[in-house]
Amino acid sequence: MVFDKNGTTTVVSQENISLAKFLINLNEAYSKLKNDHIIINLFSFPKLIGSDVLEFLELSNIHKKARKSFVLVTDVVSYDEVPNEICVVPTIQEAKDVIEMEEIERDLEF
Repeated sequence: MVFDKNGTTTVVSQENISLAKFLINLNEAYSKLKNDHIIINLFSFPKLIGSDVLEFLELSNIHKKARKSFVLVTDVVSYDEVPNEICVVPTIQEAKDVIEMEEIERDLEF
């Protein structure tokens, strides 16, 4: 598992591992990440489907309750294929933009 921390945001990525193992590793490492905004880079999983993305929903909800952003990045699953509770975007830059917008919303108490 690779962690790329920049300020209060950490990008998490993984190479050559199953999605199930990635989720196990992510849950184990969560205590180190819980104070950051998290971007999950899923580009190493080219065969994802909408139900795979839902595996992240519980962790996403926990993280958002702590008033932190949790964004998944993949271009194989559209945001239309997943519920609104989970944020999916096609690029890392868009994930950073989402975090910036959510920070503004939190500051304005929306």
